[in-house]
Amino acid sequence: MMGKPDVFDRVAQFLIAFVAIFALANSAFMLIDPINWYFAVPNVRFTGPPNLHFIRDIGAAYLGCGVMLAYAAFYPSGRWLAAFSGSLWLIAHGLVHVWEVAVGICGPGQFWSDSPATVWIPLLVWVALGILFVRRRITPAGLPKFALLGAIDRMSPGESAYCHELARAPGHAFEKFANFMPVTMHRYEAPADLFHMARIGATLVEDCGPCVLTAAKSALDDGAPRALVNAALSGSLPEGELRIAFDFGQAIAQQADYSMALGEEIEASHGRVVRLELAMTAAAVRTYPAVKRGLGLGKSCSLVPLRV
Repeated sequence: MMGKPDVFDRVAQFLIAFVAIFALANSAFMLIDPINWYFAVPNVRFTGPPNLHFIRDIGAAYLGCGVMLAYAAFYPSGRWLAAFSGSLWLIAHGLVHVWEVAVGICGPGQFWSDSPATVWIPLLVWVALGILFVRRRITPAGLPKFALLGAIDRMSPGESAYCHELARAPGHAFEKFANFMPVTMHRYEAPADLFHMARIGATLVEDCGPCVLTAAKSALDDGAPRALVNAALSGSLPEGELRIAFDFGQAIAQQADYSMALGEEIEASHGRVVRLELAMTAAAVRTYPAVKRGLGLGKSCSLVPLRV
């Protein structure tokens, strides 16, 4: 989820957008000119005489799917649930066609003629979602609770008790927390090494153990050099812009006055957006250790070696 979209993200986005355009175009044809749609689409006439109301009903279903898919196409990693929802009727429609050929209602020739529009195009949405899921390029909000808890357990073994407690709390506390989690990892313009120095610096102020290691592992997953991450963990970063980013994160976590000067220095070198991204992660990442500490679930620092 961190960084600008790469070629695989763009492929997923294109596939969802393509299906959205197809659904919207087909809905417009069905709603505006149902009788000509009936005669223009191969094999439809074999299903019975035209029913203009029924054709418009199906056009409205295509319209709903197309709108949801178009919305998802602008930000597939964060709106993947809209893409999934927008594909459900289209996939179900395709399965009806599969069932009809399986039980002999229509012949194989008719099915293969219809299948590009009814089966293969809708499946492109699931191909796109598969690309995003396999590459872990989705926001956690919307994942089933057991799946998200399992991922957190694997990422921070033995240190996810607070998430399980949130999951047991009433009022959908864990689901709300899952909506917050991407805020701590928002990186678009900021270079990975600069971003993660601020993130690790802020986390070190709040937590000298498990949460810091989670932040360090996230830095490695995002391409930050291992030697750099370990230097940040040991407090041995040399002078330079990476040290400034690290100090900026710590200053924000400590609510120190000198955070203003460091922020202005970062903005002068990298721009306002980079400063914003570093400030946001430094402020938000403190939530995890703060919640753990508030629930009395902190762990002794002496038990956790800070090295990855």
